[in-house]
Amino acid sequence: MKTVFATFTAMLMPFAPPAIAQTKAPAATQYEISFPNAIHHEAQVTATWRDLGPAPLRVQMSRSSPGRYAIHEFAKNVYALSATDGRGRALAVTRTDPYGWTVAGHDGTVTVTYTLFGDHGDGTYAQIDATHAHLNMPATFLWAAGQEKRPIRVRFVPFDTKWKVATQLQPTGDRYTFAAPDFQYFMDSPTELSDFDLREWQVGEGATRATIRLAVHHDGTPADLDRFAASARKVVAQQIALWGEHPAYDFGTYTFIADYMPQISGDGMEHRNSTIISQPRSFKAAKFSQIDTLSHEFFHSWNVERIRPAELEPFDFTRANPTPSLWLAEGFTQYYGPLMIRRAGASSVDDFLAQLGATLSALVTRPARRYGGPEEMSLRAPFVDAAKAIDQVNPNIYVSYYPYGAMIALALDLQLRQRGSSLDAYMRQLWTTRGDPERAYTPADLEQALGAVTRDPAFAKAFFDASVHASGLPDYAPLLAQAGLVLRPADATRGWAGMTTVAGDGGVIVAYSPWPTAPAYEAGLERGDTILSLDGMVATDPAAVSAMLAAHRPGDTIALRYRQRGVERQTTLRLAIDPAFGVVRGETAGVAVTPAQMAFRTRWLGR
Repeated sequence: MKTVFATFTAMLMPFAPPAIAQTKAPAATQYEISFPNAIHHEAQVTATWRDLGPAPLRVQMSRSSPGRYAIHEFAKNVYALSATDGRGRALAVTRTDPYGWTVAGHDGTVTVTYTLFGDHGDGTYAQIDATHAHLNMPATFLWAAGQEKRPIRVRFVPFDTKWKVATQLQPTGDRYTFAAPDFQYFMDSPTELSDFDLREWQVGEGATRATIRLAVHHDGTPADLDRFAASARKVVAQQIALWGEHPAYDFGTYTFIADYMPQISGDGMEHRNSTIISQPRSFKAAKFSQIDTLSHEFFHSWNVERIRPAELEPFDFTRANPTPSLWLAEGFTQYYGPLMIRRAGASSVDDFLAQLGATLSALVTRPARRYGGPEEMSLRAPFVDAAKAIDQVNPNIYVSYYPYGAMIALALDLQLRQRGSSLDAYMRQLWTTRGDPERAYTPADLEQALGAVTRDPAFAKAFFDASVHASGLPDYAPLLAQAGLVLRPADATRGWAGMTTVAGDGGVIVAYSPWPTAPAYEAGLERGDTILSLDGMVATDPAAVSAMLAAHRPGDTIALRYRQRGVERQTTLRLAIDPAFGVVRGETAGVAVTPAQMAFRTRWLGR
């Protein structure tokens, strides 16, 4: 009877939709960082998580950082770590590995406090002193496993009341408190606290309008910064013109975070809506060459931050993040950095060609390509990208994907222009199909895009098979000749030994391992050897050694006495022709340049 009555009653009641379970948004992770002992490079950090389940909480430091491809052990700089619960009671902290800590017995809230040491200022680490706090987030903040989707709020407590905050994090209305939508964005948001100088300007129109910020911590003059900012504006405008639009910067800003102080290390590191650019020299001391790094890093806001290799998405902070596509992500950016400066009129054609020629000569003449093409060299990034090893590595088996990729870009650009297109068109194709919709790419996608922009999949396949999957390079001479440029070899009348020397105790030291194709290699010389005499001339000065070698001709032989690992040896050095070359304008080399060649050059390099 109860069942029947209940059923009948339910039938008489009006229909109600089933209740929808409400999902409570996770409480934000709260960070606070202060610098009471900044003079001795220490910061105090607290991190709080609320509404946790009953399971123990694991907190850890990252082992990698966005834009870097090697392992970095950030946990080594964290110490004096303790934890409390929501009522302020001390919690036991256990540690079973070098990278993290486990906190159990909490009441749903855990606050972790620790001391951080940081005194290496670049794009990867943290530097704290009385002048600034230069913070790369993976090197600064630990995080909780399983809590990565939580929004984040961070408060910076400055050491000096003059300190301001430069960051891509979202402002909150409090000048020292910022927010991030999640862990991935937070870790990708380097931050500078200092009494920096700021220059701003607008790009875009209407709904796409954005603010470019140049925050510079330096010891130069306002006039120096104004001069640099003027160049930066030209380069930024040139890059936006190439792509056709700037990316949709989150929170409407893009920030150059620049440190040009004596204690900093030279670097450049791209992030989604900002970059860290650093150099230990002032604007004047560096002759304003900081524009090179600025141009490279800003190009990354399209290429790699949004035109992104699939292997980097999402970024894994527990390991190295390799990809075979750094030849494009970094190498093509390396090509466009100085090209954008040239097109913006901030460098001369000759300056651009001098840099281009040196890069091309090094790639073509050195032997490393026999050990792999650009994809192979990209995959070696975890071994070389600011990674340190105790053992010596053979320097003749690796060529960086930066210059390698740049010269692949040069080859492709000149071949595409020969076909009535350009590398600019290819990059815009990648932007519209991959970057703007933020669809990560695979190597196959890159080849497909080249086939689409050329309407010739066979050309795309041939190019990738020869110069990307393998290590083949085209003949650059006829490609450059289209622009009235020539390859000019080094002086063929001077003898070449293929070694660089520096002054050392008891003689002249071989500074680097010679190439296998160099006469010095054939003679048995190696890095660290001490040259004692050449043809009876006592070697005491590197300049005198260089002058003596240059006075000989290719084919000459020189008796050489040297000391190698404590053993005195004798050898014969047979000089050769220097294989190096440069790229120069035909006019400089005494070669006639046609109007068609000049027009090609102008379309490529600008007026």
